[in-house]
Amino acid sequence: MAKRLKSLGIVLTIVGMIFVIAGGVAFAKVQDGYSSLEAFSGSQNVTLNYNEDGQLIDRGTTEGADAIMLLLTDAWAYPVVESDLDPDNPLVNTASEYMYQMATITYHTLHGTQTVVLDEDVEYNGEVFAAGTYEVEVDGKYWTDFDRRHPLEGPARGAAWSGTAHGLIAELGVGTVTHSTLQLGLGVAGITGGLGLAFALAGLGLIWAAREDEFAVPDSPKELVRTS
Repeated sequence: MAKRLKSLGIVLTIVGMIFVIAGGVAFAKVQDGYSSLEAFSGSQNVTLNYNEDGQLIDRGTTEGADAIMLLLTDAWAYPVVESDLDPDNPLVNTASEYMYQMATITYHTLHGTQTVVLDEDVEYNGEVFAAGTYEVEVDGKYWTDFDRRHPLEGPARGAAWSGTAHGLIAELGVGTVTHSTLQLGLGVAGITGGLGLAFALAGLGLIWAAREDEFAVPDSPKELVRTS
C-alpha cells in the first residue's frame, strides 16, 4: 500500500510541477502583452484630463466628463473599473480608459453640428429645401439612424460619422479587447499555477504519508504481514 501511495504521490507531484511551469510561462507571456500594450499606448500619447482634485474633466468641466461617463455606464452598460482611472497615470492604457476615450469621441459626435451646403433647391418627400447653408444637429443619431437619402441628413451623416471617427473608435476598441484579454490571461495563469501547487502539495503529502506508513512499527504479526 505504501508503494502505491508513493507512486501516486510522485505522479501528482510531477503533474503539479508541469502545471506550475505552464502557469509561469503563461504569466510571462501576459507580462509581455502588458509591456507591448503600454508601449503602444505610450507611442500614441493619448491621455485623459483630470482637474487638481483628481476628477475627470472634459473641455475643462466635470459636467462634460459626467455626461460622457453616463453614456458609457448607462447607454452602453459598460462596467467601469474605477481603479483604472488614475489621475497619477492619465495615459490611456486600460480597458476602462480606452472605453472612456471611445465614449468621449462618440459623445461629441452625437452632440455635434454639421454644416451642409445645398448648391440648388432639392425636393424630398414633398418638401423643398432651398439652396443655401444649413446647420444640421446630429441630435444623438448614430450612423444607422440617419436617412441617407435626405438632402440634409445624408451629407450630415458622412460629416459627423467620418472615417476618422470610425477609425478612432475601432482602434480604441482594439485596445479595450486587448487589455481585457490580458486580464483574462492573467487569471488563467493564476488558476493554472494554483492548480499546479495544489497537485504538487497533494503529491508530496502522499509521499510523506507513504514513508510514514512504510517505517511504521507494527503492533502485531498480522500488521507486519500487511505492511510487508
